[in-house]
Amino acid sequence: MIIFKSINKLNKEVNFKASIGFVPTMGSLHKGHISLVKNCQKTCDKTLVSIFINPSQFNRKTDYKNYPRTLDKDIKILKKLKVDYVLVPNIKEIYSRNTPRKININKKYKVLCGKYRPGHFEGVLAVINKFLKDLKVKKIFLGEKDFQQYFLIKNFVKKRFKTKVVLCKTIRMSSSLPYSSRNKLLDDKSIRIAQKFTKKIIDVFKNIKKNTNKTYLLQSIRSNSNIKIEYLELRNKNNLSPIYNKKNLKLFVCFYIKKVRLIDNF
Repeated sequence: MIIFKSINKLNKEVNFKASIGFVPTMGSLHKGHISLVKNCQKTCDKTLVSIFINPSQFNRKTDYKNYPRTLDKDIKILKKLKVDYVLVPNIKEIYSRNTPRKININKKYKVLCGKYRPGHFEGVLAVINKFLKDLKVKKIFLGEKDFQQYFLIKNFVKKRFKTKVVLCKTIRMSSSLPYSSRNKLLDDKSIRIAQKFTKKIIDVFKNIKKNTNKTYLLQSIRSNSNIKIEYLELRNKNNLSPIYNKKNLKLFVCFYIKKVRLIDNF
């Protein structure tokens, strides 16, 4: 495994004519990230993983400051996985003089996290744009847990790059709470509370798909839970609109456990 701290050096030493897959991360790696890497390794000759905590996608300074940083552990995980290349760039290189820190998104997509985290996805697209301009990768692998992020990146990439965007399924703890870097900010008791809440939502979504009263079921979660819910919405997975049918229906949720913000979708 070769670790690069510079995009320029990586470009000089890596042959991008090969089939190289890209897994962008902010570190604090978990089983979800490991699944992305393994999916990449199955279909690409070489795998490149980036570790970069992108300041422009945090809409609160405290959130950026508190984001878990475990670089040494991350490197050990990637070595064990036999990843070919790891990129750990610095902020100055990513956001050089001519690189935008934000890329605008359409107003109709400012829903869900786009509504409650203003500027977040604009920062995500800016760093993805930088990476794909400089790294001629064939595929980029993203997790379904961050479905809105995947949706926006896919739409952005198909208009500007030849890179294929690959969606990988959410990896969950005991078939409920998804693995997330933010889980590391929670104690065991909080994890159990989050798991129980997630299982309740999964059960409700099963009933919703059976044509049980959607409004009543969603309201029952909101009114009978002592957990702070930021949003709990049914949307069309093809365009994120509130107009959906059985085939394109998706349930999105965001909630807080001890001030830690968690998202999910089903």
